Amino acid sequence: MNKMTDDGAKIYTPMTLKLYDWWVLGVSNQYAWKCPTREHLLPHFLQHMSKTHLDIGVGTGFYPYHAPDGCVISLMDLNEASLDAAASRIGEAKIQRKIKHDVFESYPTDLHNEFDSISMFYLLHCLPGNISAKASVIANAARALTDTGTLYGATILGDGVIHNTFGNKLMSIYNKKGIFSNANDSEEGLKQILSAHFEHVNTQVTGTVAIFSASGKK
Repeated sequence: MNKMTDDGAKIYTPMTLKLYDWWVLGVSNQYAWKCPTREHLLPHFLQHMSKTHLDIGVGTGFYPYHAPDGCVISLMDLNEASLDAAASRIGEAKIQRKIKHDVFESYPTDLHNEFDSISMFYLLHCLPGNISAKASVIANAARALTDTGTLYGATILGDGVIHNTFGNKLMSIYNKKGIFSNANDSEEGLKQILSAHFEHVNTQVTGTVAIFSASGKK
């Protein structure tokens, strides 16, 4: 296990998870990152979601909670508290499996070619290293997709965007504490690590957030 990955995951305790929706999905997205959750991120999640889905970096399960009936959802996270909170919120009937796993490590072989869609919402900016160091995370996810599957999500950028005063303050605090590692993450860097594994890559920056999708795995 990557110790820095573990350090980033440990912030999500049962107590902090109770504040997650209000602080991250509400206050921070609206006022710091200028990418309102229900206006931009939730529609993106639902647009690309399939009936056989894996959500990585699950938070409180906000996004898959809104999945339509008939979806079979798997959850992957390094943090047991997040997995339990998300599964409880979504409802056990929709959950196929909960997978405690470090995304930098190869997935178990029974997950290869398993999912028609995989989501990573606010995962990449929490992972240690620069954006190129996160390429293995994309490679591992690509192997878990079917040939026609889509990897998609959103990540907060540190380079090539203009942060407001609130955003700059949060960026400084979070990067110093190891909660974020995204000071040099750019849209171009994101495109590069996605294009290494997918034929079709789309990115769009809203506020300081890169919203992306990738399909046609190589």
